[in-house]
Amino acid sequence: MLKKTVINYFGGTVATAKVLNVSKSTVSLWEEVIPWKYALLIEKLTQKKLMLDVNLYQNKTIRTLKNNSI
Repeated sequence: MLKKTVINYFGGTVATAKVLNVSKSTVSLWEEVIPWKYALLIEKLTQKKLMLDVNLYQNKTIRTLKNNSI
C-alpha cells in the first residue's frame, strides 16, 4: 500500500494519524510503501476500499497472512 494513497484517502497526514491512533511523525516517517501491519489495519478500517497489495511486499509472511484472511 502506498503512503500517498493512504494520506489522500484520509485527507492528510494528521487525519491519517488520528484514524490509526498513532503520532503524526509515525505517518510522516513511512517510506513510499507503508509497513505491512498498517496496510492490513487500513484495509480492515476502510472495508477494503484500500487494499494491501502483496506484490509491494517481498516478505513471505505477509503473503501467508493475506492468504489466511486476517
